[in-house]
Amino acid sequence: MKAQFKYAIRAGLYARGPVFAVILIMNLVFIVLGALGALPFAAKVTAVSLGGVAIVAMMAFNIVSDVAIARRMFSAPGAYLYALTPVPRRKTLLASVITMVVMDNITLATVIISEVILSFNLADENTGAVVWEVIRANSSGLMYILLYILFLLASYMLIVMIIMFCISVRKSALYNKPAGGLLAALLALGLFYAVTLSSFILAPFGVVSRFGIFFTITLGGVGMAVFALLLLIEAAALFILTSKLLERKVNL
Repeated sequence: MKAQFKYAIRAGLYARGPVFAVILIMNLVFIVLGALGALPFAAKVTAVSLGGVAIVAMMAFNIVSDVAIARRMFSAPGAYLYALTPVPRRKTLLASVITMVVMDNITLATVIISEVILSFNLADENTGAVVWEVIRANSSGLMYILLYILFLLASYMLIVMIIMFCISVRKSALYNKPAGGLLAALLALGLFYAVTLSSFILAPFGVVSRFGIFFTITLGGVGMAVFALLLLIEAAALFILTSKLLERKVNL
């Protein structure tokens, strides 16, 4: 299992690593100089602008790196080694999915937090004091932050599993079928729609509001926790199905 994580991380760092290192160094330089008051106003504006561009660039290279991880599993020649490894497919799939989720969220969280700090420097505000005031203003603020992080990770894992499941279906059941790619895309849309409908399960834990044909559910702390649990259950179900497909047959 440790070897599977090593290979997944190596593939994940293919494009993401150098870009993240450059962005991190750039942001740290601007943050330190801004905190020391060594940056003029124009330089602070430039730092915030570059920080925004860095977020978009990081998102793009995260996608490129995740594709590299997926290609290692589903496309030749890397998939040959993956298929011949005497390890259950669920372990290699788990290593790949966790690597995607962790790397994507760590890199994006880092660049977004850096952009927030740069924005506070531009406004001549103390970042730590502002964040502390937000948490102190609400006695349960820290709990909501932790619940939001859990919800974010669960949502991201579910999205990754929907994509991986659809790719595995495309490479197995829909392989060489007419319009197989289109059918896989429709399957993905159907799964996203089913996940959206499953949110109605949360109705007892929140307040449901209707706006024409649209519905919203306002959740509190317990509702957010149940929502995160629901997303994790759905991701686990797709993980099991994907693992079974990978164990049976995947066409490279």
